[in-house]
Amino acid sequence: SQLALAWVMAQGEHVVPIPGTKRVRYLEENAAAAEIELAPEELTGIADALPEPEGERYDATGMRLVNG
Repeated sequence: SQLALAWVMAQGEHVVPIPGTKRVRYLEENAAAAEIELAPEELTGIADALPEPEGERYDATGMRLVNG
């Protein structure tokens, strides 16, 4: 989970991961992700391994609410 959280945090200041946990040890592991700094080539490798998003995030009504 640390790698996933580090990757999300590397996407920019406008993206914030919100992990959930019920155990202190997992909270500590999640917090440690802030110490991970991924190199540009690592970020590229991860992005290349992920499928491209498809479709809209929400239906038409939801998109109107998001876009105003």
